[in-house]
Amino acid sequence: MKTLYVKFVVFTILIMICSSILAFFISNAYYQQNLKPYNDEKITNIAKSIVEYAKKHPKIDLNEYLENVSSIGYQIYMIDHVGEDVFWGAPFRDKSLSNGTKEQVLNGDIYHGILHFPQQTFVTGFFANELKNTIGVPLTHNGKHYALFIRPDIKLLFNEMHLLFGWLLVLTIGLSIMIVLISTKYLVKPISKLTSATTSLSNGNFNVDLDSNRRDELGELSQSFLRMARKLEQIDDIRKEFISNISHDIQSPLSNIKGYADLLENESISTEEKRHYISIIHEEIGRLSTLTKQLLLLASLDRNDHILKKQSFNVGNQIKELVKTYQWQVSEKEIMLSYSLPDIEMIGDPSLLNTVWDNLFINAIKYNKTGGNIEISLAKKGESIFVTFTDTGIGLKETEIERIFDRFYRANTARTRTIEGTGLGLSIVWTIVRLHDGRIQVNSRENEGSTFIVELPVN
Repeated sequence: MKTLYVKFVVFTILIMICSSILAFFISNAYYQQNLKPYNDEKITNIAKSIVEYAKKHPKIDLNEYLENVSSIGYQIYMIDHVGEDVFWGAPFRDKSLSNGTKEQVLNGDIYHGILHFPQQTFVTGFFANELKNTIGVPLTHNGKHYALFIRPDIKLLFNEMHLLFGWLLVLTIGLSIMIVLISTKYLVKPISKLTSATTSLSNGNFNVDLDSNRRDELGELSQSFLRMARKLEQIDDIRKEFISNISHDIQSPLSNIKGYADLLENESISTEEKRHYISIIHEEIGRLSTLTKQLLLLASLDRNDHILKKQSFNVGNQIKELVKTYQWQVSEKEIMLSYSLPDIEMIGDPSLLNTVWDNLFINAIKYNKTGGNIEISLAKKGESIFVTFTDTGIGLKETEIERIFDRFYRANTARTRTIEGTGLGLSIVWTIVRLHDGRIQVNSRENEGSTFIVELPVN
């Protein structure tokens, strides 16, 4: 399997090669369309000036003159009507030239060999050391007619430039590959760290270290990954706590049931004791039943299996009926109950919302002091209703308020160990309120009491 580093290097080098080839063809097109005609015209003017100078100075030695011209960087070929020819300067690689071309120039026409050279790449087109890749002009000297063919001596003029461009090309390619190797390693390194961190997370190790100080997309990815790791760690802690709590809450009543069942096997116990033991067994079975029902409800809400059966109903009447149901518990603890529950209609799932009021009211009773107070109020403000439960119970610490809606979480066990509960009620309340697009707020002070405010949209 190829690593990302190797793939990145290979793709980058391929991009360099492809872009170089593309640039070569673009520059070649520019040479064929623009530079080639310009070069042809320039050499033609030089050839004409050589001819004009020879024409104005009939007494100069033509052979010596053309030899001097060739020495400054030109390849020259000259032929007359008789067929006598002579070369000056560096030899041509290919000396082939049609007789028709020679006759054409001898008869006074100009031969544009550079312009009409085959449409090849400019490297071969510009540097082709061939006789047909020249400019041919007629030359008259001392009454004798010649055909003069001339082109620049590329090797003489640009030999050092060849070496310079060659080294430049080699160094450019070499340095580019080196920079790609180094820069790619720098870019891929954070991704490799992310891969290692992912492996670490999969093995249950959430203490990962990543460079989150980068101010780019990789830095943002690292920060998101660290946030995810912290969240997964919290979820894992909650999962472990959940398993521990549910194991305890199931094991405790089962142990009691087994213990009292064993006691019932003793034939020497009285009928009254048997009734007492059986009543305790029934209570523990009830605890298990309540726990399983709450777990099933939470699981259903989490999976969104519980489709909200929304309908219009009177919230005030619903809470009043609930209060009547628990009136005996309120009286038993000598709690002073007051409420303001006007007739307010809203659209929601009455069954689930009744579970919300039930849990909040039961908590207000259970965690209240004997002779305490409970206030329930219902009000409509704008498009929302506000249901408030206030008690004078044991209250909560600030650290406890942050976790009050976590599953199986129960406040300070030293204060609540004598109070029955599963630690699931408020989690159910929070989930149902959220499903109704509502909010729940908690205000509480230790040993002074708590206030739960539920805000729900009317429609």
